[in-house]
Amino acid sequence: MATDIEIARAAKMKPITEIGARLGIPDESLEPYGRFKAKIAMDWINQQADKEDGKLILVTAINPTPAGEGKTTTSVGLNDGLNRIGKNSIVCLREPSLGPCFGVKGGAAGGGYAQVVPMEDINLHFTGDFHAITSAHNLLSAMIDNHIYWGNALEIDTRRITWRRVLDMNDRALRQIVNSLGGVSNGYPRETGFDITVASEIMAILCLATSIEDLEESIGNIIIGYRRDKTAVRARDINAHGAMTVLLKSAIQPNLVQTLENNPAFIHGGPFANIAHGCNSVTATKTALKLADYVVTEAGFGADLGAEKFFDIKCRKADLKPSAAVIVATVRALKMNGGVAKADLGKEDVEAVKKGVVNLLRHIENVKQFGVPAVVAINNFITDTEAEVQAIKEAVAAVGSEAFVCTHWANGSAGTEELAKRVVEIAESGQSQFAPLYPSDMPLFEKINTIATRIYRADEAIADSSVRNQLHQWEKDGFGHLPICMAKTQYSFTTDPTKLGAPSHHTVPVREVRLAAGAGFIVAICGDIMTMPGLPKVPSAEHIRLENGQIEGLF
Repeated sequence: MATDIEIARAAKMKPITEIGARLGIPDESLEPYGRFKAKIAMDWINQQADKEDGKLILVTAINPTPAGEGKTTTSVGLNDGLNRIGKNSIVCLREPSLGPCFGVKGGAAGGGYAQVVPMEDINLHFTGDFHAITSAHNLLSAMIDNHIYWGNALEIDTRRITWRRVLDMNDRALRQIVNSLGGVSNGYPRETGFDITVASEIMAILCLATSIEDLEESIGNIIIGYRRDKTAVRARDINAHGAMTVLLKSAIQPNLVQTLENNPAFIHGGPFANIAHGCNSVTATKTALKLADYVVTEAGFGADLGAEKFFDIKCRKADLKPSAAVIVATVRALKMNGGVAKADLGKEDVEAVKKGVVNLLRHIENVKQFGVPAVVAINNFITDTEAEVQAIKEAVAAVGSEAFVCTHWANGSAGTEELAKRVVEIAESGQSQFAPLYPSDMPLFEKINTIATRIYRADEAIADSSVRNQLHQWEKDGFGHLPICMAKTQYSFTTDPTKLGAPSHHTVPVREVRLAAGAGFIVAICGDIMTMPGLPKVPSAEHIRLENGQIEGLF
């Protein structure tokens, strides 16, 4: 079979104006970036506010493994399947980050015959959103050091500057640095560091903003550090928020592209789910809900991270009410959870499936805690056997859910037709009784502990007195109502990435907390999670090249 990139190149794409016209978007409200991608004008989006919302479908997954799950592929496949059965559906995805694209993951635009296109553009610079976010973030960094250089009128304590710099690339050498070396003319040396752009608070703000005015206000609320008396200094105090918003004026507009089957797709924003909130933009999702009967959206990594943050942060802030959830799993990944080595995944092992399926069942239970009905999509591989698939179906049925074999990678929308029909039945039935996991007025550490015990099945979350005291101080400062964004390994319910399956009776150590006052959440950093990843021993970048003007090795 052809590779993903070969399939994408063979796609018969329609001009983006045709895709827009199908959604009722006039040409003058599209800002094309070439023939096959465009941004949607915010003034036209605002005119759709009185339209009735469609049904929101969340696609999430089991904990990721090297065996592969295919959450984005399934999101695209389900969207195509819904359109195939006569429903008007839009898929809303995040933009891929260059860091993992050139690191270990490769591209993130779906796969096989369930892709969004133009694939190379989407995986590389796309419409420049990430560059704009990086520039806005680093403009603030530059203005902080410039303010200090020219006399520090705000009396910022250089030991308590919390705003770092960002880069959309995995580069461990930049995690901790000393800046302003080289003499008096370069400023005051201080220790700082870089995060990856997808971990930037600007990324989170952009993805949670509802308008350009909301974006500017939220940017102004960013706390960049503290004075010696420990009072906060915000971005607006150094007059950075206006210029930062200017850099983001186009980035806030949703990006319109298409699937291989010429169905509309919004790809906008890209916060990681292990170190940020892991959902595409509120603007894209809410716009899609005004234009379609069904909106399929994806949350990053497993349901313990992506889905929890989708429900507790994005849905809470944007007043979204999902109608159904689809949890993606593969036979291969469940066998790996059952103890099978990657090299042996092609051999039938029903017992390993039965042992590893506990990971899937835990995620089903967790999604149902939010009042959202969930079904399972078994992303099919050719090595799957009937007995292994049956073991999953039986285990899922025993907890009151259903599992559907999906062959969208090989067959496109024809491979998700059965799943699409069931999702429509659930969404139209009104079964969903969505509610966040915890109330906004719960104390901050109790929120952390609630996530740890109810989602991760830990006995408790633990933290030093310095962490608890910081949370208490933020409550006194008026931030106690904010939701929690857990920064934790994506590979396990614990903070140990090697503990697969469904471990319980563990502890969740919170080593640091960060206030994202602009984005409006508290980040709890657990275990050894890094906000600037490193490249693997053999990064994907070693195999990406140009041949006769064509990109090879990207995916």
